[in-house]
Amino acid sequence: MYKQELNKSEEQMNKSVNFLKEELATIRAGKANPKLVDKIQANYYGSMTPINQMANISVPEPRCLIIQPWDASSLKEIEKAILASDLGINPTNDGKIIRLMLPQLTEERRKDLLKLVKKEIENAKVALRNIRRDVIEVFKKMEKSSELTKDDLKKAEEETQKLTDKYTKFIDDIYKEKEKEILEV
Repeated sequence: MYKQELNKSEEQMNKSVNFLKEELATIRAGKANPKLVDKIQANYYGSMTPINQMANISVPEPRCLIIQPWDASSLKEIEKAILASDLGINPTNDGKIIRLMLPQLTEERRKDLLKLVKKEIENAKVALRNIRRDVIEVFKKMEKSSELTKDDLKKAEEETQKLTDKYTKFIDDIYKEKEKEILEV
């Protein structure tokens, strides 16, 4: 009876974890990654367009990102967008491609990045707790309307907590992995 709601909440928790992974992929950790520019948008014929939809992005070396626009006229706009972003990297433009050389991370920058990662991790955990709270509310309403017995309610709450613990562990593992990546020199 309550399994349907439990499955829905698991789906939501899974989406939260996947969203977290996407967010963390955009945080620079010493190595070049095309996802670093995913959130940056440039003016393309009057509309703001993500750079990854305007250009080919490649990683020829571990600390170098090359952005090659499909339309050469958009080169200047892409360069402006990168300079205006919070990436903190000066692009070099040779008239055909934009090269982003990722500098070595300083100790201070690593600490700042870890703070940012912790904030994202905490947001994901809050999302999990909200999903848990919402589904437990649904179970309590089901129990009040006699759709669930008290025993079923208790079992549903326990299963919800197990699910929440499982996804919280996923998030903790993601954090450990990202922390290792950022602190790696």
